Amino acid sequence: MAKKHFPAMAVGFESPKATVHVGDGLAFMRAHPAEFDVIITDSSDPIGPASALFDRDYYALMRAALRPGGIVCSQAESVWLHLPLIASMVRFCRELYPTVAYAHASVPTYPSGCMGFLLCSLQPGHDLAAPSRTPAWPTKFYTPALHTAAFALPQFAIDALAAPAPDAT
Repeated sequence: MAKKHFPAMAVGFESPKATVHVGDGLAFMRAHPAEFDVIITDSSDPIGPASALFDRDYYALMRAALRPGGIVCSQAESVWLHLPLIASMVRFCRELYPTVAYAHASVPTYPSGCMGFLLCSLQPGHDLAAPSRTPAWPTKFYTPALHTAAFALPQFAIDALAAPAPDAT
């Protein structure tokens, strides 16, 4: 659909470095251990069949599918709508990955106008807020400053993401 209706935005599909897989993400991760440098998950919301893509088991499968130093970036909801879910995801990811960060960006078509991203790296101390390079092509939205700013969160979100898990007793 993007290729047909948004061809200027779909140019990445033509890159020989890109392969798009549509299907069961859990089964795919199980079948591809230690194969990927980067895994990007743009899932639907954590309701119904996609709920498994927001669980610890999926993030553990992605960790196993990464090569050393690999990075995961997943759609991770909005702090305005799903903060308890995001906090839970950050907590379990910190048990699985040496570096974890949450970022957010303005996405006017997303409920609340803000979409979040959970980034996890196998590289200890990886500064995910620092752009790794400048784009080699002109961009209409992305800038290195915007990349860094995406990791600046409101205080209530900082507090929630730093809090320990609620006592289950």
